[in-house]
Amino acid sequence: MNWKDTPMSISNKKSVLFNPTRIGKTEIANRFVRSATHEFMAEEDGTPTERQMQLFARLAEGEVGLIITGHAYVNRIGKASPRQTGIYDDRFIGPLSEIPTAVHKFPSKIFVQVAHAGRQTKEKICGGMPVAPSAVHEPVLKLTPREMTAADIKSLIADFVQAGRRAKAAGFDGVQLHVAHGYLLSSFLSPHTNRRSDEWGGSAANRVKVVIEIIRGLKAGNGPDYPVIAKWNSTDFFETGLQLDESVEMAEMAEAAGLDGVEVSGGTSEAGKGSMWPGLRTEDDEGYFVESAARFKKSLRIPVIGLGGNRTFAVMERFVKNGKADLISLSRPFIREPFLVRKFRLGEIRKSACISCNKCFNPRGISCAEVKKLPD
Repeated sequence: MNWKDTPMSISNKKSVLFNPTRIGKTEIANRFVRSATHEFMAEEDGTPTERQMQLFARLAEGEVGLIITGHAYVNRIGKASPRQTGIYDDRFIGPLSEIPTAVHKFPSKIFVQVAHAGRQTKEKICGGMPVAPSAVHEPVLKLTPREMTAADIKSLIADFVQAGRRAKAAGFDGVQLHVAHGYLLSSFLSPHTNRRSDEWGGSAANRVKVVIEIIRGLKAGNGPDYPVIAKWNSTDFFETGLQLDESVEMAEMAEAAGLDGVEVSGGTSEAGKGSMWPGLRTEDDEGYFVESAARFKKSLRIPVIGLGGNRTFAVMERFVKNGKADLISLSRPFIREPFLVRKFRLGEIRKSACISCNKCFNPRGISCAEVKKLPD
């Protein structure tokens, strides 16, 4: 069924959250985004599976305007987690193509998030010594990565560009660069993890250069109209890390290079404060990265996506109506309720039932632990 043609409830049919918008020249049917969430559903070599296709098809049927896949690693040393999707070889194009084919039976658009773990992985997962801009010890995983050479960085840029080529060949509507949460591109931006003295370190312009070069490469390879957005760290949450004003400055440079949209997040595992904060919040405290998103929106012309514990329809509506964000992304609520957007549109519920317990991140495949407790 084409859900654009289904009847809307009187209460919600005029909500700004159901107005279409554009990322670049790509139309998004509403303002809801499924934020990239690692599914733990691929084969161990990274091959996508039927379970993933079904997951994304349900989200599309549930009326999510833009779906962003879990992070797909661009080369073998960039693998972050078991059963993570791979996009490092052309042999993945065929299996990957089944995902947008299923999603495009509905009006939803789907982007693939492309990523590299950097120092936030283990040798037994990625098959080699983890790499980073500088050899700064990672205390959570208890490892010191190998500092990348200039040749390594050039190769990394090519790997991201090739991953973007595969995404387009597979039928995805765009790509999202993972420039957040302490992964490799994020660690280039941070003065804590990037202590280089060459062209890839030092000033803000040098530290963001790797992202700029990837954007330019993607635009050259896939064409200027193929959307490239980024998940972007607003702050690392520690004193020597990336801070908000400098992060916005770097995003402005990325926009000038062709970036089509930015999803504003924050945190790193090292800071002990990641992006998925446990526990429910009051309505006044929902959207814990939205104020940072509003700061980006003041400085950028491209669409800004706000996130952070969003649960209540009226709160999300207010964020967009007040100009703090153009779109709203959710992660955990869609694990519990893939049909959440449809329920909002029909006026059946006013907020997600997700309790932010974080038990959904199951290495056998994401699923809501609370739903399993409900009676049949």
